[in-house]
Amino acid sequence: MPSAWEERYDRQIRVWGREGQARLKVGRVVLVDPERVELSNLNRQVLYWTRDVGKLKVECAAEKLRELNPEVKIEAVPERITEDNVRDLVSSVDLVVDGMDNWGTRLLLNRACVELGKPFVHAGVYEAQGQLLTVIPRKGPCLQCVFPEPPPEVRPFPVVGTAPGVLATLQATEALKILAGYGTASVGKLIVFDGYDLSFYVVAVKRRPDCPVCGG
Repeated sequence: MPSAWEERYDRQIRVWGREGQARLKVGRVVLVDPERVELSNLNRQVLYWTRDVGKLKVECAAEKLRELNPEVKIEAVPERITEDNVRDLVSSVDLVVDGMDNWGTRLLLNRACVELGKPFVHAGVYEAQGQLLTVIPRKGPCLQCVFPEPPPEVRPFPVVGTAPGVLATLQATEALKILAGYGTASVGKLIVFDGYDLSFYVVAVKRRPDCPVCGG
């Protein structure tokens, strides 16, 4: 009889084998966010329910994820990512997934990941569109190579609820591939999603020699 672990991940083991899945077996997920759930989050942030409005996001998300899989260690950090704590947070994990809603924090995470040699999977959305970039330090361009200046911030920004789901699924796929050692990460490619005509575009991007983060 297969173990509970083998049964839970049977379909993935059929893709990248027991060895690949074993690389994901022992680990933890660290959620970092100081905010509380707002009613306007519920059109797209599916880990939160109406009953969660007003509660800390990381605690609600951690509770749901623990119910989904009690074997995974989930750490909830209700803090804002700043210059003071970013290196400690990034150094404690193997990979960073960008779930930010502002470019200042994204570029701060990008810099810390490059300096510490950690893979960084960026995604951002606006209206029904979005983009994804996987950063593997010293193997391809970083986020600041592609966006030398932060795009203007719009508050509150418009977003169709399904767009974050599309980009988040792509981010999770990249993260799993990198951690499991399966396939090829999309380094050097900006993946652009356009929900208006349901199309994907791939834009080749390169490291900039003058990039203040990864150049030289």
